[in-house]
Amino acid sequence: MIDKLQFISNQTKDITHLGSIQTALDAGCRWIQLRVKDQSFEDVLKLAEKAKTFCDSYQAKLIINDFPFIAKEINAYGLHLGLNDMPIEFARKIVGEKMIIGGTANTLEHVVNQIKEGADYIGLGPFRFTSTKQNLSPILGLEGYRNITASLKELVLSIPMFAIGGITQEDIQEISETGMYGVAISGSIINAKNPGNVVYKIKKILC
Repeated sequence: MIDKLQFISNQTKDITHLGSIQTALDAGCRWIQLRVKDQSFEDVLKLAEKAKTFCDSYQAKLIINDFPFIAKEINAYGLHLGLNDMPIEFARKIVGEKMIIGGTANTLEHVVNQIKEGADYIGLGPFRFTSTKQNLSPILGLEGYRNITASLKELVLSIPMFAIGGITQEDIQEISETGMYGVAISGSIINAKNPGNVVYKIKKILC
């Protein structure tokens, strides 16, 4: 079962990746993606090992972004690959058949390709501008989500798709009405005065 709310770890001047994960777990998130950029393999492995311990203590699922060997090493629940990362079929040979693999998409063509490659879910975005990602793909917005979900139906294809990119609590209702499966968020939780309240309200809409 793929949770409808995904938390993406983030590091700012005020919080570390592990701190953001702890905040999300305390708030009630049970699907956590460790997304670390511009750090060495060894540093990411250390973070991943600690994140796995955190998640296990909450019976939460940990997804590792971009590092298939680390995902396998720590026995993560899943692996997430960006558009410019290793192809899913190659990653599958590293992590095995049982691990969930998610892919990133920005267009209908991307989505169809990811389905063909064997993705278990897709992060589709960005919904709007977000400062947490460099080299941002074209903004999709609600109209982009509606068009892609409608086109998939016409092609008789389906896969759980998550809206991602600058999403706030106020966006969730409209996004859910476009046919998207769930949302992946970061700042809306770690910057909230009451993260638990935000997670509760989001889950109420999605589930």
